[in-house]
Amino acid sequence: MRVRLALAATALLAAAAAPLAHAGGADASAVDPAGRLADFLTIDPAGLLGADGTVTLSGTYRCLDDSAGPVFVSSTLRQQDRSAGIGGTRAVCDGLLRTWTNTSVVKDPAYQPGEARVEGTLMQLAPEGGLGLPAPGFRAVEDAPVTLG
Repeated sequence: MRVRLALAATALLAAAAAPLAHAGGADASAVDPAGRLADFLTIDPAGLLGADGTVTLSGTYRCLDDSAGPVFVSSTLRQQDRSAGIGGTRAVCDGLLRTWTNTSVVKDPAYQPGEARVEGTLMQLAPEGGLGLPAPGFRAVEDAPVTLG
């Protein structure tokens, strides 16, 4: 339950992390200013929309270290004035290029085939302060257009 709450909070907090987004999209050669490999996230340009309201989004990511706490790939789908979190996938932070897929059933109202936007976030939950409660830390954020079909 705590993970679900944290993922929901991530969707709300992700807008504040927009400066972390990789301009022009990230790729497997992403490096930090010192020339070292960096965490990154991409979003596939097409999303799947099932007849029952199931939405499936996907992309790729790389993260380098999860020793401070678990890392997740979360995604938020926006279409017109509707926005919903679409799943959350636990990331494997071993420095390798990996794929992610998030799926969720969204009804009332359901998303429609066509253009939409996805914000994907590579987020780490790590203890903050002396309380030991996990707080989200943003490792990479990407915002991209998708076509739902």
